[in-house]
Amino acid sequence: MASVSHQQAGVVRTERGLVIAGTRITLYQFIDYIHSGYPLQLIRQYFPQITDEQFEAAISYIEANRTEIEAEYQIVVKKNEEVRQYWEARNSEHFAQIAAMSSKPSKEAIRSKLAAWKAKIESSASE
Repeated sequence: MASVSHQQAGVVRTERGLVIAGTRITLYQFIDYIHSGYPLQLIRQYFPQITDEQFEAAISYIEANRTEIEAEYQIVVKKNEEVRQYWEARNSEHFAQIAAMSSKPSKEAIRSKLAAWKAKIESSASE
């Protein structure tokens, strides 16, 4: 069960970090958009599942606790990058194994049809 402590009306801390109460939307998602320079009105449109009050509570909390949230955000970004690198390495090994496998003879006919179709599409697209 999630450990929850009320920080401000509408914002709670769970094992996922700071989230909008009753949702899975983290404040770090808002920070992503804010760092990218999106206006608040556009960010609001990206989250139609929350109320205006929830959105305002989240933005107010971010503004009131900017330093702490920025520090947590940097930790989240670093962790996400580590996870991405892990899966990229793991998947590249897996894809290399798949590429090294020989194709089944029963699949050769379909592969040649697909290759011909792809060539036809590419030639018609370049005309």
